[in-house]
Amino acid sequence: MRIVAGQFKGRPIQAPKTDATRPTSDRARESLFNILMHADWAPALDEARVLDLFAGSGALGFEALSRGAAFCLFVETAHAARGAIRNNIEALGLFGQTRLHRRSATELGEKPAGVGPKFDLAFMDPPYRKDLVVPCLRVLKAGQWLAEDALVVVETAADETPDFDGWNVITDRSIGAAKVWFLSAL
Repeated sequence: MRIVAGQFKGRPIQAPKTDATRPTSDRARESLFNILMHADWAPALDEARVLDLFAGSGALGFEALSRGAAFCLFVETAHAARGAIRNNIEALGLFGQTRLHRRSATELGEKPAGVGPKFDLAFMDPPYRKDLVVPCLRVLKAGQWLAEDALVVVETAADETPDFDGWNVITDRSIGAAKVWFLSAL
């Protein structure tokens, strides 16, 4: 896996050496970020504060940082995945622009003051068919993690349709075996 565009274009990203993680492919990330870069409803990536939930390798967060995001909080519980994210942070020299939370994305609680202002963009790529999307959306809202005009990008299996009650589905796109949903809070 490599970073597709921006400051770190072409740099490799280490993925955890386990079958428990399903990294977003380079092609899928390129499609996703092309949408984000050109949609009038998407927040600007320059200086954005990003949440990468169920981070895995951190590929989505690292891609956002490469394209100008100011900060990314990676949220991941798996030991191997956290190790890969730490290695990627070190390889890219992103110590001051990143933080790694060892916490379940569905049990974040209130946003701690120590992570700075609310987030402009959240990526949520949970394991498919585990019903994790709705509890995670609930905790993002209840814990006041997101800025008022934040965008949440949710990846599901192509045949999944979570209950997005309380969220505005701006649009969705099929990308390979996945479906990507672009949401804003109601």
